[in-house]
Amino acid sequence: MTELKSSRRLVLGTFMAGAMVAGFSGVAQAAEAGSYPQKEIMFVVPYPPGGNSDNLARIYADRLRTKLGVPIVIENKPGGTTSLGTGVVGRAKPDGYTLLLATSTAFTVLPHLRNDLPYDPVKGFTFVGSLAGYLPILTVRNDFPANTLQEFVDYAKKNPGKLNWGSAGIASGGHLAGEILKQDAKIDMLHVPFKGSADTVSALLGQHIDFLIDGVGLELVKSGKAKGIVTFASERNPELPNLPTPKEAGFDVTLPFEGFWGVAVPAGTPQAVVDKLAKATQEILQEPETRKRFGNISLSASWKSGPEYTKDLQTSRAFYADLLQKVKISQ
Repeated sequence: MTELKSSRRLVLGTFMAGAMVAGFSGVAQAAEAGSYPQKEIMFVVPYPPGGNSDNLARIYADRLRTKLGVPIVIENKPGGTTSLGTGVVGRAKPDGYTLLLATSTAFTVLPHLRNDLPYDPVKGFTFVGSLAGYLPILTVRNDFPANTLQEFVDYAKKNPGKLNWGSAGIASGGHLAGEILKQDAKIDMLHVPFKGSADTVSALLGQHIDFLIDGVGLELVKSGKAKGIVTFASERNPELPNLPTPKEAGFDVTLPFEGFWGVAVPAGTPQAVVDKLAKATQEILQEPETRKRFGNISLSASWKSGPEYTKDLQTSRAFYADLLQKVKISQ
């Protein structure tokens, strides 16, 4: 009987201890979220300065700094078609002080192309939520002998293998869009990868490439430095309302995943901290000024919660598994 009572006391004591630990953990996390942040936050952008990804990050960081009351420091970590910068965040301390500008390329495309990624695309991160959708523009030089998508395709068919287009790197959004166009329109073109979108602009203006499919084409078209053929998306770009989508131009082509950018933190970051970042991000994306600034760089503000965005990425990962086999992209 004495042994039974002792056993009951042991079980009860173990249960109470576990409950106290859980309680202390919850209180500690709440306290951590309540005091977070207390120092500057590093926001890693896996692209070089000057492109749309970098511009997006700086707009968001500017507003997040105001929301959280601490400096948000942009760290450009280009390389490996986003894998270098993504890996930096994946290895960071999960305390909310290292954020990643997450891209579809890193989480839906590269896992099918590389077995040596310096991060775990499935279990290595917690997603705060989505940031923006992609409205890339098929942009050609002003001297290019085509003004519509039909004329572009006709010209490409008459000059097989002679056209070349630039992108922010192998398996980037612009690269995939060009490969899709090649396949669906049955034309032959050469891909020229660069380190970032900004480099493709210089190449286009310097007549080193014939066209690009990227959001950076917006300012080129608006300024008259280049010609827009179509907005390579399911909807028109509000900044270029007269520019049709491929479908409107008569080509029902496959389109890349448009929920391109989001915010992620290393797996293990306290949920209360993730929730605080998510709340601030959602508020930022609801601001008319933020939406306008995004539109000015050919992006559409798009908020989805972390779980919703994670589900979208899973769906997109399956889509690209099929697409990459069809277009035969490899690294």
